[in-house]
Amino acid sequence: MTLTHHANGLHAAQPPAAIPPSRAGVDILPGFDDPVAQAQTTFRAALKALSEPGTVQQAAMPQAWPDAFSPAMSALLLTLADSDTPVWLPPAVSEQARQYLRFHCGCPLVASPAQARFVVVPAGYPAPELTACDPGDPAYPDRSATLLIEVENLQTGATVRLTGPGILNARAVAIAGVPSGFWPAWQRNHDRFPLGVDVVFVHAAQFAALPRTTHAEEI
Repeated sequence: MTLTHHANGLHAAQPPAAIPPSRAGVDILPGFDDPVAQAQTTFRAALKALSEPGTVQQAAMPQAWPDAFSPAMSALLLTLADSDTPVWLPPAVSEQARQYLRFHCGCPLVASPAQARFVVVPAGYPAPELTACDPGDPAYPDRSATLLIEVENLQTGATVRLTGPGILNARAVAIAGVPSGFWPAWQRNHDRFPLGVDVVFVHAAQFAALPRTTHAEEI
């Protein structure tokens, strides 16, 4: 994920239009109360999460968020998604969530994870295989997908040892509720560098990132 690119077109940095009462019979929930300041806060937290893999960061709290999303998921999408960043959602995700993104972010919603810059996996939905998502290409590896995956907890799962850039020696993480088979798949993704995807785990109002440069070893 190249946040510099997203910062140039940061949708949430523009004050949104007045919230309409509904679209297609679905009430549209408000986003950030202070779009500029809260998007900047979340953007800085995302930069820190990617530069210090596995560390837990705090997102700014939106005024409201769809039932399908956590506050952190909503905040990251409000901050990073825009008209240039296609987003994939599981087919069964509610129309409320889709309208929230269309209105606040203006992002296209695509049918396949392979077409998406952001692959969004709310709680209770299966994550697509990492290999089903866009790994970038050799000329532009930064144009790959980032998965936003809702998990049960960021600190109470099985311990995994992280090494790589941004980590002094090693860092232990204990993320609960990662998709089945994730860690072996992550290592295969890491081995594809400079291609590959990045992952952000979200829970409640917090998140932690795994850039593709990070090696993970189950303990």
